[in-house]
Formats: sequence, structure tokens, C-alpha cells
Amino acid sequence: MADPITSRSQRGVSAPAPTDDATRSRALPRWHYLVALAAGAANTLSFAPTPHGGWLQLAIFAFFFAWLTRSTGWKSAALTGGAFGFGNFVSGVWWLYVSMHYYGGMPAPLAGMALVLFSLYLALYPALAAGIWSFCAGHARNGAADDRAPFSPTWHGALAFASAWAIGEWLRGTVFTGFPWLATGYAQVDGPLAGFAPVVGVYGVGWMVALTAALITQALLALLPSWRPGHANESREPNASAAGEVDTRAVRGRGTRVARIAVPAGVALALLVIGLLLPLVQWTTPANAPLTVRLLQGNVKQEMKFEEAGLRAAVDEYQKMITSKPADLIVTPETAIPVLAQQLPPNFAAAIRQFTDSTGSALLFGAIGGTITPDGRVVDYTNSLFGVTPGSHEIYRYDKHHLVPFGEFVPWGFRWFVNLMNIPLGDFFRGPTVQKPFMVHNQPVAVNICYEDIFGEEIARTLRENSTPAGVLINSTNLAWFGDTIALDQHLQIARMRSLETGRPMLRATNTGMTAAIDANGRVIGRLTPYTVGSLDVNVQGTAGNTPYVTSGNNTVLAVSVLLLAIGFAFGPGIARRRNGKR
Repeated sequence: MADPITSRSQRGVSAPAPTDDATRSRALPRWHYLVALAAGAANTLSFAPTPHGGWLQLAIFAFFFAWLTRSTGWKSAALTGGAFGFGNFVSGVWWLYVSMHYYGGMPAPLAGMALVLFSLYLALYPALAAGIWSFCAGHARNGAADDRAPFSPTWHGALAFASAWAIGEWLRGTVFTGFPWLATGYAQVDGPLAGFAPVVGVYGVGWMVALTAALITQALLALLPSWRPGHANESREPNASAAGEVDTRAVRGRGTRVARIAVPAGVALALLVIGLLLPLVQWTTPANAPLTVRLLQGNVKQEMKFEEAGLRAAVDEYQKMITSKPADLIVTPETAIPVLAQQLPPNFAAAIRQFTDSTGSALLFGAIGGTITPDGRVVDYTNSLFGVTPGSHEIYRYDKHHLVPFGEFVPWGFRWFVNLMNIPLGDFFRGPTVQKPFMVHNQPVAVNICYEDIFGEEIARTLRENSTPAGVLINSTNLAWFGDTIALDQHLQIARMRSLETGRPMLRATNTGMTAAIDANGRVIGRLTPYTVGSLDVNVQGTAGNTPYVTSGNNTVLAVSVLLLAIGFAFGPGIARRRNGKR
């Protein structure tokens, strides 16, 4: 006599433990994770310098989601997401090896190991996202323990994937000061979903990518003849006495299958169309007179920058470049004058003061800030930009507030790691989060230094909370630490996303590249060839007004994601039971 079926089994709350053979048959082979790693490495090709890589990214994410649905529990899902992330990061930020080894002097094996360990750390976030998805919509919540069939994509599964992915990326950009480089949305700057950037920001664009890709996968899998929601026994042949009922069910089944293909495909297509049409909306308007701007690129070799001879050469070179031609605004790269501001060479200070007063040009130059105590000691060093305006002896100062770990401050417990490199800069003092803009004629200009422009929420906050919101954004940076690598193109792509999010032009003055001017629509209107000496002359129109993203920051995408994940976690199992014909 067969064992009776308990009420708990009928409700689908629990199921018999699988045998060892069943467990082994359900375990994913190692090559599954190698394929996920390869897909992650291929995703690096979605980002700059690949043109229009956003379309490629959609295809890769559709494959990744389909691959993720092969997982049979939260552990395999997390390992799949982690493998994808590791492949993406180790191939996408390999230029960190250049900074540590070639410019930092760290032995090659240690630099390579540091890159691998850092990539493994970054991969924890896509692993977390995949695990959360599994708990909310995958086998971990919805699949029976002895169910060997692949998980079938569902609507709540697609929404959970998008939400978990967005939260994972936001955490990566926040925890331990954050490293949001290669956030999914950046690849969409020239892609079909770029129009969502001023509405929900880069994490929201990543949410749209994940959702669109999941819906595409859902539609494609529904095309497969073998794909059916629920268990295999639903496809058994009926007996002849039920022929009429079979015909009715067959017609109904064909209609349902068409809907399962057409509806997610239609929603995915609608998202793409909306993303392509949203750039037609003007979130900001032109404000104040256009500015003539000169962006300087001195191409000072990094290994010479802090040597005495290199320092003198840099000061002389930038003095000549600054005073060669007037403009409303002239901008130098980060620490172009690598000395304490109070110790500027007298000839340099006199020359730029005479030049600004006589030509009406305003100047922003990078130097080292600090406070000199009464006993002559220098404390509270800062990475700063100083502004000189014609006819005024008041010096504008912006102090970098989001510092680079290991380059501008040493995280607790990692002094030994910094000592392995020959980097002359150690611990800097942080400036305030929100600082006043630099006034050029009647145009307020918001400045940021180095990789501060990868934190979109902070730039949005500066615009949102300032009593005089800026109409132009300026990034002053030095990427010479990373050589002639994809880091230059990736950083330019990031700056373009900031223009899309804020509806404001972004100007970039760099030491070795990419020096560029970006309009309020995220288009590059001029750039200099990397590793050349020159100045980029452009006319820039500032803007006024707030995009939805500037108004709400990341709150919108985070609130929606948390809500959808909570709904998926609470009601997902019930949805799966109804789809599988259970009560």
C-alpha cells in the first residue's frame, strides 16, 4: 500500500528529499560556470570603446538570464552570477594592474593577485543579486526538491531579476566607499535604453536592461516546443473518450502559448521604443550666455610628475598653455600644478593673475590644498581645484570629498599594501559633500575631481541641495596612472551618463586623455587625442532645471526594487503552485 500524501505535500510546502542519484543528476556541471564566466567577459565588450554596445549587452543579458534559470537552488544561482561578474570585472578593470605594477612599482605577481582578489570581491555583488533572485523567483522558492526540469521564466521572475540586479549594483557602488565602475547602465549611453537615464539614473537603466533581457528570454523560451510551464505530466495524451475536451484544451493551450510569447515580447519591445523616444523630452532648458572654454591637456608623464625636474617642467608648460589664449573659462587637469597652493612659484602666480585680469578669463587649476599651522606645519592636505576670476583677489577652492582608496587614503589594515607601491600620495583630508559652485560671469559651474564623477547620486545631490544650482559640470582628472588602456574610454562613457542624468554639459580636462566636451544630451562635441599636448576650445551652453533623477536620486529605483522583491518573495511560491496546477 502506498504511503498517504500529507496535506503539507499537497500544498507544495515541502517535498521528499531527493536520493543521492537525483541530487547528482541535478548538480550543474563545472562547464556551466565556465560558460557564465565567458559571458561575463563578453559583457566587457558592451562598454566603451565598443560603439553602440548597448544592443550587444541586451543579447548577453538575455543569454545570462536564460543560463541563470538552469540553476537548481540559490547556491548554484549565486555561483552562476558570481562567475558572470568575475569574468566581467577581471576583463573590464584589468587596467588596475597597470597602475599597481607599472606606476606603483608593485611586483607583477602581487599586482596580478590583487586584481584577481579585487575582481572576486566585486563578483560578490552579482552573486548576491542572483541568489536574491533565486529566493524570490527561482528554484530556491518555487521548484520542488526533486524537480529536475529547468526553472521556467515567469513575469515575477523577470521583475525580481531586474530588481535584484539593480540593488546589487547599488550596493557595489556604496559599500566600502563604493566602486560602481562598469555599472550595467553605462553601456547604454549609445544604446536603446539611454532615454531612461534622466528619469531613473544609471542603476535604473541597468534595471531596464535586466528586465528587457529577461522578458526577451521568457518569450524565446516559450517558442521552444518542449517548453511548458509546470511539470512534464501536463503533456500526457488523453484517452479517446475525452476527445472533445482535448480539442477545447488544445485550442485554449495554443492561445495561451501565443500569449506567453507575444506579451513579454511586446512589453520588451515597448520598453525599447520608450527608451528610444525619451531623448525627445527636454528635461532642462538653456540658461545664461554660452561660455567659451579651453580644456588643457599637458600630457605630463606620471613617473616624472613628482620629481623636481618634472615638477618645474609641468609648471612651466601649464603657465604657457594657460596664458597662450583667452577664454571665458580655462581648466587644467587634476594636480596639474603638483605643489601646495600656498607655495606656488611666484612667477606662475603673477603670470596667471596678470593674464586673467587683462583678458577677462577665469581659470580653474588643480593643485594641492592644505592648512599651514602657526608653527609652520602643513596639515589636512587636500586634492583641490582653485579658481581665479578676473578683477577679484578672492580665490575659489573646491576640495575633493570622495577619495580613492589606496591612492588618497589608506583603508584600515591596508597600510602594508600601500607600502608595496611607490605612490607619493597617501592620506588626504575630505572636503564637504556639497560645495558652492564656481561663478564664471553669471554661469555657476559645479566641479568634481577624478573618479568623483562615477557617483551620479552625489552629483545629483550637489545640484539638488545647492542654493545656486550649476548649469555646467566640470571634471578635472589624471588617468595617467592607467596608461593607454580602455580606462580612458570607459571614464568618458561614465561622464556622458552624468550629462544624461542631469541634463547638463560635462567638460573634462585630463592630463593624458580623454579630454572632451559633452553636451547636455550626452553627445561628445569635441575631444583631444590621448597622449598629446593640446587644448580643446569649445562653446558650451549651460542649462537650468532638474531632471527627475536629480530630484529623487536613486530613491525611485531602490524603492521599486525592494517592493517588487518583497512581493516576489511573499507571493512567488503561490504563483508557481497555481501555474503547476497545485493548490
